[in-house]
Amino acid sequence: MRSEFIRPCSGRIAIVTNIVPNPSDLSIIEKYFKSVEGINSNDIPSPRLPQSKSYLKITGLSYLRADGNKITSENVTDFMKHIDLFENIPLATKPHIIKASPKSDMAIIWFDIWDTQNESKAKLLINHSFNLGRHIATVRATNMNPGVPQCHNCWKWGHSTFSCRAHSSRCQKYSGPHKLEHHRELAWCCKANPKLNPP
Repeated sequence: MRSEFIRPCSGRIAIVTNIVPNPSDLSIIEKYFKSVEGINSNDIPSPRLPQSKSYLKITGLSYLRADGNKITSENVTDFMKHIDLFENIPLATKPHIIKASPKSDMAIIWFDIWDTQNESKAKLLINHSFNLGRHIATVRATNMNPGVPQCHNCWKWGHSTFSCRAHSSRCQKYSGPHKLEHHRELAWCCKANPKLNPP
């Protein structure tokens, strides 16, 4: 592994390498920075790889709960916390629920997760099933959400591009403060910014 360049960014340090570091490489980087004279080792966070979003959906669940009310994002987030399949899977946005079709009583639950660049977390979920009550649900990969609008400016679900109130565009890949066409030249900064790239 070779470091291409090192830059400060938003109170952190972005290191661009010629290959994707493995956990052993990240440990070496952490030990090096903790050994630098004049730096408090407790102030050095553990290095991590940049993350991107993976888009997934859950099928096979009822649109209505047992009490007759429709399922909510909070219900979905709550049951995900109690199912082993979703352990250590951080949601990037709150889930969105739509009916599978106007006359159906089944739901499609769209959710985005923070994932590694090689989509390792999504691969653990895709095509796996789990039981919830009397239903057997399955996680599927998806590239789009046809039932809920997604803004092409800030890339959040729930509103159109024309009604977006974001002050600046966001990168579709990393949610950085730039458009997708400028991703390669500007992504190094948003990868290192924890506010733009949550764990």
